[in-house]
Amino acid sequence: MRTITIWNEFRHEREDDEVAAIYPDGIHEALAECFRTGATGDQYEVQTATLDEPEHGLTADVLDETDVLLWWGHEAHDEVADEIVDRVQERVLEGMGLLVLHSAHYSKIFKRLMGTTCSLQWREDGETERLWVVDPGHPITDGLGECIELPETEMYGEPFDVPEPDQLVFTSWFEGGEVFRSGCCYRRGSGRIFYFRPGHETYPIYENEEIQQVLQNAVEWATPHEGAPRSFGERA
Repeated sequence: MRTITIWNEFRHEREDDEVAAIYPDGIHEALAECFRTGATGDQYEVQTATLDEPEHGLTADVLDETDVLLWWGHEAHDEVADEIVDRVQERVLEGMGLLVLHSAHYSKIFKRLMGTTCSLQWREDGETERLWVVDPGHPITDGLGECIELPETEMYGEPFDVPEPDQLVFTSWFEGGEVFRSGCCYRRGSGRIFYFRPGHETYPIYENEEIQQVLQNAVEWATPHEGAPRSFGERA
């Protein structure tokens, strides 16, 4: 059984009525439901963690037992303690998978692992997005058609200041004509990293079954496999 930890700032949902109406229990709980229910529900041990918990909920014990960490952040990237970023980075290098969601491209941990600014263009106009599958043989696209259409979403556009992905899985087209590399796979040390663009807090994107399928596939892909050992050793 895979152990998944879902991390979320959990600020918008407590401060913004519009977001609270979409995600009343928090984005982390909506994401957790993707893994707790349905035919695959018995395959995952799911736990959540949020910014305002002690150690942001990411204690050494929590991370030691985590196979894949999902990270959603937006307005409080700078409040994440560098000590916790160091701890997460160490676990990724040792083999823990990491899914970086939506505006977590600006998170400390993603910028640390990429070594770039991770900056991009954006507009919040509620336009249509089509996520085109550009690598149909990749495990993350299993069970999908040629594209996923989201009727309302926030636009992200190129240039996206990240290293060239090891594999590019999705490219987005937006109603305004912009394009964006929306599904990027990386490996750092023994850990697999997947950046996935959709997930703005004012749209119910995590209720979309195809988006949920991508997340489930990505967790399977990022779970430590043979060749990605998890040898944590002793702590100082």
